[in-house]
Amino acid sequence: MTVSETNWALPARGPVAMFSLIAAESAIFTIFVVAYIFYLGKSQTGPQPKDILQVPIFFSVCLLSSSVTIHMAVNALRQGRSRNFAAWWCATVVLGALFLFGTASEWHRLIYQEGLTISTNLFGTTYYSLVGLHGSNVVVGLLLLTIVLVFAILGKVSREHAERVNVLSLYWHFVDAVWVVVFTVVYVIGR
Repeated sequence: MTVSETNWALPARGPVAMFSLIAAESAIFTIFVVAYIFYLGKSQTGPQPKDILQVPIFFSVCLLSSSVTIHMAVNALRQGRSRNFAAWWCATVVLGALFLFGTASEWHRLIYQEGLTISTNLFGTTYYSLVGLHGSNVVVGLLLLTIVLVFAILGKVSREHAERVNVLSLYWHFVDAVWVVVFTVVYVIGR
């Protein structure tokens, strides 16, 4: 077979659009991570990260586990097991919501017990900007996941929707992967 005989087709629009969104979001996160690292330790006043940050291990495990549950959900749907899909998808939503609850609890503690706000010092500004950017992506992801869950509960999601659902799972995997970077920068390197 020669090159001229090879059939070529356009790639599917959904994955291309999602990878484009992920590329744009990656650029934004890169800017925020670099700013966080650049300003780390340059605050003239306290509090400093080592003094007030607590490592959110449980909530991080929840978020990272949600990548497994969403993968299981997509696989179940590809196999035509709609009930299993709904159960795994629901588990993903619950794990994501737990993570968001953990972030909100941490912010509440930092603001009301530790006195760290976005305007307290450079650490507060960069911390809330970076973690808040990630949190906003989790919120968007959870809203989309919840919409799909409602349709799944109503019996409107079936095997033919598997590739569309997979496109959404790509976004969720991205949100999880970004958390690994944010966690490392904020809670490991930054402390």
